Formats: sequence, structure tokens, C-alpha cells
Amino acid sequence: MFSLAFMRHAYLAGTFIAIICGTIGVFVIARNLSFLTHTLSEIGFAGAAFGIFMGWTALSGMLIFTVISSVIVGQMSVKQSRREASISAISALFIGLGILFLSLSNQTSSYATSILFGSVIGIAQADVIRVAVLSGIVLLVMLALYRPLKFDSFDAIGARVSGLWTTAISVVFLVLVAMSVSVAAQIVGSLLIFILLTLPAAAARYFVHTVSKMIGLSILFALLGVWVGLYLSYATNLPVSFFIASIECLFYFAALGYQRLRVGS
Repeated sequence: MFSLAFMRHAYLAGTFIAIICGTIGVFVIARNLSFLTHTLSEIGFAGAAFGIFMGWTALSGMLIFTVISSVIVGQMSVKQSRREASISAISALFIGLGILFLSLSNQTSSYATSILFGSVIGIAQADVIRVAVLSGIVLLVMLALYRPLKFDSFDAIGARVSGLWTTAISVVFLVLVAMSVSVAAQIVGSLLIFILLTLPAAAARYFVHTVSKMIGLSILFALLGVWVGLYLSYATNLPVSFFIASIECLFYFAALGYQRLRVGS
């Protein structure tokens, strides 16, 4: 398998993606922003299609659309009462824009499928380098903001009372989520990004109860999902996103079962 260049590239890119998704996902779950990752998946699809229409890479278009939109969507959806309406309106708009840009760019349906659901074959060495650079940026910023971000995510009231710059932290975190979405789409596609950004972290919180341990276990679940998913995709010639989604769902349901047994005992 590793004699094939595209599989080596897929494993390298997948490793970077799993690490940043496992790390960011813990704070996504803590801040109740799972809805945002789902919305950004539709926005990412439109951004990728726009990038292709403009003659850029799909990743460039995704970054532009998701980074700008993440802050806007995050601020629009702060109030629970209007969150669902905001998500529905924005998702519908950007799915429509994605379809429009793809039709204007005269790309085939197979290319649209690659954007939506990911493609192992399409990962070149240049893509791996871009993923590595973006992942490094995300991790460095996360490391610099770790303590205030942890405080704000797990004790929002205490963070505000202590005078922490919660608004600035939220904006920076939304941008990091957008960058993670754009990077993760290279493997799982724009429509299944929220799987890696939510399920590994959601499963990890049932097994461990400190932030550092949650991050470590979340990264492990994400890595296993990506690595095993890539191997099964290679062995069966079926979409990698299907296997990654199935594996992460298994981890999550196992975590729910473990929690139920622990509470019952």
C-alpha cells in the first residue's frame, strides 16, 4: 500500500488532520459549537466550488469562505432562539452557491463528489505541504491560547468575571475552527467534516475528565479512524469517508455504552 505515492500522501495528510481535529474538537464540544462545524461544511463546499471557478485550488477557496463566514455565523448564532433559523438560512444559501459555482466552472459530477465526500487519490505532495503548514499554524495558536481558551470554554462565567477578553478569544477560536474545516475536507470531504471535529472529542469526554486527557484520547480516536479508514478504503475500493464515519460512530456509541454501565454500577 505504501509503495503508492498517493497513499503515503493520504496517510501524512490524514495524520495532520486527525491531530488538529482531535485538539480543536474538545473545545468545539465544550463551547457547544457542533452546529457551527456542520454549517461550515456547507460553506466549505461553496468555497471549494468558488475556488475551482476562479482557477484556484479548492483549499484556497475554502479558506476564504470559511474564515470570513465562521466569525459572522458564530456571532449570528450566539442566541439560542435564533440559532436554528440562522443555520438553516446560511446552509441553504451556501449549498446553492456551491452548486452555482460548480455549474459555471463546467466541472464534472465526479469532481463535485470529490469536494463533497473527499478523495484519497486526489492528494498530491503539494496538498500535504499545505495541510502541514496550516495544521502547524493552528496548533501553534492553540498552544499560545491554551490556558485562556480552556478557562473560557469550560468556565465561561468565571472567564467573563475575571476580565478575560472572551470576545477576542471567541473570534480567534472561530477562525481556527474554519481553518480546521478547510484542512479536514481534504480527506473526508466538505459534508462530513463535522464527524472528525465532534465525534472523537464527544467520545473522549465519557472516558476521561481532564482537558489534557480529553485532547489526547480525542486525537487517538481521530487517528485510529483516519488510519483504519484509509486502509479499509484501499482494501475495498470504497469511499474513505464512509469508513471514517463508521469508525468514529463506533467509538461514540462505545463511549455511551461505557458511560451507561459506569453510571448503572
